[in-house]
Amino acid sequence: MQSGSSSFVLSKTLSATSPPAHADLPTLTSNFQPPKPISTWNNIRKVIREPMAEFAGVAIFVMFGTGVDCQVVLSTNTGVASAPKGDFLSVNFGWAIGLAMGAWISGGISGGHLNPAVTMAMATWRGFPWRKVPSYIFAQVLGGLFGAGLVYGNYSQAIDIFEGGHGMRTRATGGLFATYALDYMSNISCFFVEFLGTAILVFIVIAATDKNNNAPPNGLLPVTLFLALLGLGAAFGMQTSYAFNPARDFGPRLLLTFAGYGKQLYTYRNQYWLWCPIIAPFLGAQAAAGFYDLFLNEKDPMGDEKISGITAMENGFPSPSASGSQV
Repeated sequence: MQSGSSSFVLSKTLSATSPPAHADLPTLTSNFQPPKPISTWNNIRKVIREPMAEFAGVAIFVMFGTGVDCQVVLSTNTGVASAPKGDFLSVNFGWAIGLAMGAWISGGISGGHLNPAVTMAMATWRGFPWRKVPSYIFAQVLGGLFGAGLVYGNYSQAIDIFEGGHGMRTRATGGLFATYALDYMSNISCFFVEFLGTAILVFIVIAATDKNNNAPPNGLLPVTLFLALLGLGAAFGMQTSYAFNPARDFGPRLLLTFAGYGKQLYTYRNQYWLWCPIIAPFLGAQAAAGFYDLFLNEKDPMGDEKISGITAMENGFPSPSASGSQV
């Protein structure tokens, strides 16, 4: 009897507390905003941001360099300036500052290659994606063309005076933008100068970006590049006008083509434009990166073994891992 009454009470309790069959459920709200749709322009920016950084960096580099070339050379004509404005040291400083400024602009976005030879070396030896190489090189050449074009427009009247008339264009002013060798230099000597200079430059770049070899702190690599190019210009710049960078020469050379400098841009010294400022830098960069990895890199390129710390400690210097100075 008691069990029957208990079940009766339980059934009454359940029927009183259970929700109605068709009760409306509460609507849950969120304080989080729904994601905004990605715009078409933002999708485009994701694709072109890195190449555009290379474009801007090379443009700045070439503007500083060709700008100082024009000012130093054109000012030697009294019709342009009352007194010369600079010398070869000014030229070296202008190109070196331009490289540093270009690297600061693009370094945090694209890596600041600013040089097709560097891009190819990074793809070959440092795992830089090969799919990005064409867009980087294309942007670098266009940056050289654009930067040279701005400087040419700025100095066009001075160039007319220096050349002796409007529309007259010769190698005398073509050399302010593209590179030419001194007359006594043989083609082999020119090739070697460009090969050697680029090899030294890329060797320094590889060493300065090696986190296991006392690399400079973040943001100071442009200072290293400034010192490197300043020294290279002072030591090796006289004989070939030191391109050491295919985009630095070919971009401005394209500008000269559009400006009416004629076919001598490409027939000079049996395609000098191809062998010395383009092929030689590519080969020099590969040789420098290969030498560094074969003999100086901490990781053995033939295997996975590492040799860190031995030489550093023997010479009285703490190893990079112990010093904590690496970034």
